Amino acid sequence: MALLVAGAFFMEILDAMILTPAMPLIADSLDVRAIDVNAVISAYLVTVAVCIPASGWAADRFGVRRVFVAAIAVFTVASIGCAVSTSLPMLVAMRVLQGVGGAMMVPVGRLAVLRRSEKSDLMRIVALLTWPALAAPVIAVAVGGAIVTVGSWRWIFLINIPIGIMGLLFALRLIHGEASAAPARLDWRGLVLFGSGAAAALLTLEHVRVEGADWHSVGIGVPLAVLLFGGAVLHLRRATAPLIALAVLRVRTLRITVSAGSLYRGVVVAVPFLLPLQLQLVFGWSPLVSGLMVAALFVGNLVIKPATTPLMRRYGIKRVLLVNGAASVACFALLAGLRPGLPVGYLIAVFFVCGVFRSIGFTAYNSLAFADVDGDDLTHANTLNASVSELAAGLGIAAAALLLSIFGDYSLTYLVLGALMAVTLVETLWLPRDAGAHVSGARPV
Repeated sequence: MALLVAGAFFMEILDAMILTPAMPLIADSLDVRAIDVNAVISAYLVTVAVCIPASGWAADRFGVRRVFVAAIAVFTVASIGCAVSTSLPMLVAMRVLQGVGGAMMVPVGRLAVLRRSEKSDLMRIVALLTWPALAAPVIAVAVGGAIVTVGSWRWIFLINIPIGIMGLLFALRLIHGEASAAPARLDWRGLVLFGSGAAAALLTLEHVRVEGADWHSVGIGVPLAVLLFGGAVLHLRRATAPLIALAVLRVRTLRITVSAGSLYRGVVVAVPFLLPLQLQLVFGWSPLVSGLMVAALFVGNLVIKPATTPLMRRYGIKRVLLVNGAASVACFALLAGLRPGLPVGYLIAVFFVCGVFRSIGFTAYNSLAFADVDGDDLTHANTLNASVSELAAGLGIAAAALLLSIFGDYSLTYLVLGALMAVTLVETLWLPRDAGAHVSGARPV
């Protein structure tokens, strides 16, 4: 079941990551401006952000099996619609439909796995669920570069069809979970407030660019998003049956994952955004060559993956997070020292090492997230963690674009991101020494 959900996660990430380099091809094919094609990406991200908060309620109301199977079907059918789109509005509409499927597919699938997993198996399960986020970018970089060079943008969506069909067949056999006997009513007010806040935040972040940022829209969007999120928090704290029970944040390990873990995610996600720009604009490399170079980062992710679980078993999650956080700060110092003319082998080594620590951090935080969450709280914890993770990724890229536009220098941008990474160490210090020990099996001394 975990491998099936991981496969769905892989399909979703692959679809998202290989679209960006194909935007000029889409613009030419549909006879629109390249900047207008950005709506294709925004439509998906906003739909996912709005719908994810309802995923926990849908799983309880209709059952995880029905929702997960339906989500894969919707995502696959929408991929066919994207591949045959003849206009930009049609493509955007299909991406919205894809977003509905994506918002339900991974969070509900992960919830199905978490509900049926023993705490002693949780770290191994999390390792399985994490690999798509590490493997898909490796393939996406190469496939995206190939599509830009020789292919058709429609191939991006056609790739999803065989994966979706296989996933659908396996889901019918493997996924279990019926509807709750007494499901709560959907908290529409919470969904509207939280979903609107997420949409406002992501749409605002879309206007923060390295060049040509729309500061007027940002000036309106930021206060609006803060107001909506503030209203959502007030409502969720007072509601008798909230969409997301914020009381789960009383669990220290989950709270630190949501706060420090989200900051960590936002910072490391900024690196694959900055590196291709730097290699193309500063080093003068082609999109394909720069993409293959950045693949070294994700290769580092994958190579270290088998060792992440033994590391946490041997040293404990807290110690791994602290050492990994300090090493990650050092990696940003290495990135700040990148200059044209440096040996290619050195660049590959730096990217590889950055990828190694990226992988360890992701796995450690994901293992910690649900270590102390049980029963009905799993639904709320899973929904909250998924929603915040989506926002953190968007915020990290926007922050990198903002810093680069302010400084006009990649080295300073990396140094500021490294300083933000150092902030995660402060909160990690508050973790108990044996945090997650019943999950990792470690006995730290």
